[in-house]
Amino acid sequence: LVFNKAHKHIPEMGKYSGLGTKPIFQPQIGSFAQGMVVSVPLHYAWLKEGTTGADIHAALSKHYEESTFISVMPYGENAVKEADLFERGAFLRPDTLANTNKMQLFVFANDDAGQALLCARLDNLGKGASGAAVQNLNLALGLEESIGL
Repeated sequence: LVFNKAHKHIPEMGKYSGLGTKPIFQPQIGSFAQGMVVSVPLHYAWLKEGTTGADIHAALSKHYEESTFISVMPYGENAVKEADLFERGAFLRPDTLANTNKMQLFVFANDDAGQALLCARLDNLGKGASGAAVQNLNLALGLEESIGL
């Protein structure tokens, strides 16, 4: 498994890399016209002491609770599986949001290892610069932010 940050190669990567902290390893491959998953690995040592994956998820959920286009998805690998958000039960498919201005945020964590992986799934053509330009223009003109998107 990769999303729980317990991949079988992490011990050897930590040993042979010479890093003081085990690396966060998240391999991804794909063949698709548009869409992407952006992964941000975090060591808890970089965060406020006592922070957990659930805390990170709660903060994101609160921040985006009224967002038109950004959704914070269920917390953790098991909840994402239960919500049927993985392709073949194991993969975040990058093109799921193709032709939309939407973004989905995911938090996967291993509190015992002190690591979390934040993932953002979006259509890099829709939610990218062109979609942002239309959305920002709408806001600047006092229009509903979703017009034309």
